[in-house]
Amino acid sequence: MTATHSTRMLILGSGPAGLSAAIYGARAGLAPIVVQGIQPGGQLMTTTDVENYPGFREVIQGPWLMGEMQAQAEHVGAQMMYDTIVEVDLSQRPFRLIGDGGTVYSGDTLVIATGAQAKWLGLESEDAMKGKGASACATCDGFFYRGKKVAVIGGGNTAVEEALYLTNHSHDVTLIHRRDTLRAEKILQERLFANPKVKTLWNKEVVEFVGGGDPEGLVALRLRDTVTGEESSIDVEGGFVAIGHHPATELFRNHLELDEDSYITVETGTTRTSVPGVFACGDVMDKVYRQAITAAGTGCMAALDAERFLAEADFEAVAQAAE
Repeated sequence: MTATHSTRMLILGSGPAGLSAAIYGARAGLAPIVVQGIQPGGQLMTTTDVENYPGFREVIQGPWLMGEMQAQAEHVGAQMMYDTIVEVDLSQRPFRLIGDGGTVYSGDTLVIATGAQAKWLGLESEDAMKGKGASACATCDGFFYRGKKVAVIGGGNTAVEEALYLTNHSHDVTLIHRRDTLRAEKILQERLFANPKVKTLWNKEVVEFVGGGDPEGLVALRLRDTVTGEESSIDVEGGFVAIGHHPATELFRNHLELDEDSYITVETGTTRTSVPGVFACGDVMDKVYRQAITAAGTGCMAALDAERFLAEADFEAVAQAAE
């Protein structure tokens, strides 16, 4: 027999957005089910020091914060399911999600909080230096590099914005780009080139994150010229990879409206998607801010939007029954 789990509010994803939605949904009496997905806890499970989440004067650990969020959600009535969804049916309500073992999840509303993953260069040395100098979020980690030499890798809007942001903390920021022109908007390029704290290395690609010291940390980036093949290095203590993100939306292609970057499109100021009763929150719909606190905020919004949707649907059903 195939197991089926039904709920008034089905939530896919268990990062700050999904768990915040679960807390609000449970407190509204909707007994939400959270399908945790391929990475329970989201990106914060791979983050060590968190210094910018409100309410904690001391540095906290990302996995600890997500553990507390999950415990709070369960305490108020949310149910956690450990499964990976492989198929969705949004053609009618209740919506149906199917896990890789065949389990069916049915929801009168669906909150999508599947997040997005930062794109990395794919180097073994980069992976070894994650949390030790290699980062994919200057807004998250730039504060830890006050007064240190840092580099940003990339050439689009995100890379230029991160380089400019890092000048708040560092007097020596290097932007490394594998071409001889940037893809970023003209106004951002003008700000970058006008900032005396930033220099640009053209036609360079990073081939190694070099570690050293005790405890080990990033000490340099080894570079290769994309035109001549010549190798060089630059001494840095922070290397920020800013080459974009992958929103986890493949499941919903051809089911929901996505934008040109594959993020779920929502109605401005809400979490409502192109399908009534389906809501999106967190990094799966936000390609601008991408912070734990903003994800949690939109998770709250999604739960409130879903609650109102259900209230209106229930009212209409009662009114039709009375006719």
